[in-house]
Amino acid sequence: MYKLVKFATSIALLIAVFASVHVHAQNTSTRYPGIGRDATPAEVEAWDIDVRPDFKGLPKGSGSTQVGQQIWETKCASCHGTFGESNEIFTPIIGGTTVDDIKTGRVASLTDRKQPQRSTIMKVATVSSLWDYIYRAMPWNAPRSLSVDDTYAVVAYLLSMAEIVPDDYVLSNTNIAEVQKRMPNRNGMTLKHGLWNSKGKPDVNGSTCMTNCIAFVQIGSELPDYARNAHGNIAEQNRQYGPFRGSDSTKPPLAKLPGASGEGLAHASETHSAAKGPAAMFKNENCSACHAMSTKLVGPSIADISAKYQGQSGAVEKLMAKVKNGGSGVWGPIPMPPQSQLSEEDRKVLVVWVLSGGK
Repeated sequence: MYKLVKFATSIALLIAVFASVHVHAQNTSTRYPGIGRDATPAEVEAWDIDVRPDFKGLPKGSGSTQVGQQIWETKCASCHGTFGESNEIFTPIIGGTTVDDIKTGRVASLTDRKQPQRSTIMKVATVSSLWDYIYRAMPWNAPRSLSVDDTYAVVAYLLSMAEIVPDDYVLSNTNIAEVQKRMPNRNGMTLKHGLWNSKGKPDVNGSTCMTNCIAFVQIGSELPDYARNAHGNIAEQNRQYGPFRGSDSTKPPLAKLPGASGEGLAHASETHSAAKGPAAMFKNENCSACHAMSTKLVGPSIADISAKYQGQSGAVEKLMAKVKNGGSGVWGPIPMPPQSQLSEEDRKVLVVWVLSGGK
């Protein structure tokens, strides 16, 4: 969740830079006639969606826990579990907090070695971070598809599962500040640490200096060796939404910053277009998050699906409809979200590949 807060902060900084560039363009556009144009108010508004801890930027709206539960079961539970317990795919969102934590604002189990795993609700200090991230990035296969009211509803349902709000609560822009006062770890955010420990101390240390400042400082950036590739190659983790770029963290640091050319960085479309065929499509559409080749994850394995429908007439058409519409009951109560973004041709390619056992 620290990464989530950092993500929201980074987006806020991006918005500030974007606004600054916009103002600068307005002031200097006459210097470069015929080059570029001012961003329109609608374009600025489309970027300006960050929600800050003081709730600046939070849009008006509301959502109930009941509606949130319906959205959760159809769009969220397949990855995060019916009760936010994770389904063994992602770390739990709910769990590890108590009524006393809500009173004190510090989660006691964060320092308890008997706590099996740290959940999101144990770590996050601001409810605005939950709202901002869910609205900006979820669901995984369709980010920005939730409306403002949908987001309020989903956040309300999460808060109700953590017993921060009642089961029949309606969360809105007018009462979210009161909910913040009940966040279990609202007093747990500290500044006396870094992201990593280097030589026994935080990797980020600094003090304000406003005297004897040098005239010019060359700004650079690098990822230290002990942190490189700690979470896999980040270039391969770009989603196919927008012009996101990521460095290849399996390689040594770049000799120089890429600048406007982007040399040394991987574009999302390039990263995902390297491999083709049903196996690559299976991975790129995030099917592998719930289905493995021979072992059960959230859903059945490819081997189990192939064995179940072996020799059945109409199996291809049946499973194509299943992939398109989603559903549950055949392999258990956990629902599979609909994959309506796939074309009929792609659905057929995937289904035939799965029925063949991934061959």
